[in-house]
Amino acid sequence: MKVLTVFGTRPEGIKMAPVVKELNKHSNINNKVCVTAQHRDMLDQVLDFFNINPDFDLNIMKDNQSVHEITINILDMMQNQVFSKFKPDIVLVHGDTTTGFVSALSAFYNKIVIGHVEAGLRTYNKYSPYPEEMNRTLISKLADLHFCPTENNRANLLGEGISDNCIFVTGNTVIDALKFTVRQNYKFKNKDLANIDLTKKIILVTAHRRENFGRPILDICNAIKNIANTSHDIQIIYPVHPNPSIKNIVYSQLQNNSKILLTEPLDIIDMHNLINICYLILTDSGGLQEEGPSLSKPVLLLRNETERSDVVECGIVKIVGTNSESIFENTKYLLENKWEYQKIAKPTNLYGNGQASKNIAAILKCHNNFKKFKLSY
Repeated sequence: MKVLTVFGTRPEGIKMAPVVKELNKHSNINNKVCVTAQHRDMLDQVLDFFNINPDFDLNIMKDNQSVHEITINILDMMQNQVFSKFKPDIVLVHGDTTTGFVSALSAFYNKIVIGHVEAGLRTYNKYSPYPEEMNRTLISKLADLHFCPTENNRANLLGEGISDNCIFVTGNTVIDALKFTVRQNYKFKNKDLANIDLTKKIILVTAHRRENFGRPILDICNAIKNIANTSHDIQIIYPVHPNPSIKNIVYSQLQNNSKILLTEPLDIIDMHNLINICYLILTDSGGLQEEGPSLSKPVLLLRNETERSDVVECGIVKIVGTNSESIFENTKYLLENKWEYQKIAKPTNLYGNGQASKNIAAILKCHNNFKKFKLSY
C-alpha cells in the first residue's frame, strides 16, 4: 500500500508525526511524507524532534504571502513535484489548513483516495475561524475516509450526509504526540523559561488568529495587563506569534512588566511541558483546546465560538471571547476559587488514550484494496 502523508504547519506536524511513525512500522505500507512548509521554521522544529525526513519538501513559505498564493503554489507543486513522481493509493491530510484542503483537492483531481485525519470539527460559521472552517468542510466533501477524534465529530459528518461506513472514531493523534513530549522533572531548553518560579501560578497565553487582529488583540492585552497588576503569585508566559499584526501590538502593550514573560514561539517539547506545569491557559488556539484538557489544565478560550464543543460541554474549556472584562473576571475567578478550579482541572479522555495513530494504521490496512473500496459506495 502506497501512502502519502501531507502536512505543512506546526500544528499539523505535531499531530501527523505520530501517524508517520506508526505507518513506518508496517512493512506492507510504503509511506512517504510531503511537507509544504506553509510554516517553515516552526515546522522544522517538529520534524527535527520526531526525526522525520520528508521525501518531498515544497518549501512554499514566503513573507506576507496571501491565501491565494499558498493555494496556487501548493496545487501546482503537488501535481508537478509530487504526484508526477509518486502515485499513492491514498493521501492523508490533516485538519483544516490550506495545505490540507489544497492537497486533498489535488488528490481528488488525480482520483486518489483521500483520508482526513481530525475530521468532523465544525462551528458552522464559514468565517469563524477563517479560512479553517471552510477548509475542513471542503476536505470532508472530498475525503473517502474520515478519522474523527470524537463521537460528536462523527455526528457532525452523519448530519452532512456522509456514509457511516466511511467514518471512524479514532481519538486525536495529539494525545499520541503528548506521549513523546511530556516528561517528569523536565528542564526547559528556552533560556527565558529555565529560571521560572514554579511556586507561582503560571498562566500560559497564546493568541494569533486572524479574527483577533486589530481591536481584539488590544483588548486581550488589556486584560492580561489587568490580571498581572491585580493578581499576586502569578507568572504570565506568552510565546508570541511572529506575525507582525500580533507581535508588534503585544510587545508594545505588554513588555517591561515583571509578571509577564514574552518569548519567541517555543518548540514542541518546551511547549507541551509548559502546558503540563501551568495553572491555566488563555488561548485562541485550536490545539490547546485539546492539549490543555488532556493534561488537566482549564482553558479560557479567546474566541466567540469553537469547533471543539466536547471540551466546552465537559466544563474544562470556557468560551470568554475577547472582551477585556470577561477575560479578566473569568481568570480572576479561577485564580481565587480553589474548589471551582479543582472541579474542572481533572483528566479527560475525550480525545482517546493515545492509540489514534495505531487505529488509523489498522483501518488503512483493512482497506488496502483501494480499487475495490472506491467502487463500494
